[in-house]
Amino acid sequence: QVQNVESGGGLVQPGGSLTLSCATSGFTFSTYVMGWYRKAPGKEREWIANITEAADRTKYKHSVEGRFTISRDNAKKTVDLQMNNLKPEDTGVYYCNSAHGIFPWGPGTQVTVSS
Repeated sequence: QVQNVESGGGLVQPGGSLTLSCATSGFTFSTYVMGWYRKAPGKEREWIANITEAADRTKYKHSVEGRFTISRDNAKKTVDLQMNNLKPEDTGVYYCNSAHGIFPWGPGTQVTVSS
């Protein structure tokens, strides 16, 4: 069955960096646009970034553009999110999924940005 397992979260000070990784299985990874999503405390889950199947195009939520970078490795079936210059408002649980969130959601990985 489809599984997306996120990792790499943690506690970081404002201005710090983290790299999240998502290991996938159970579907033909290279044929899907993949994305990262975030659920902040008290808010609905929101889309953060997308990357096309061949990794030739990316798209970002305005608030993270220039600070976050999404990448993928089709051979390893992984999708990463490099996060720089983190802000307290980036705090939340981060998830990966296809572009339209069609697969079951994984456990997510907690990112807390706080001094």
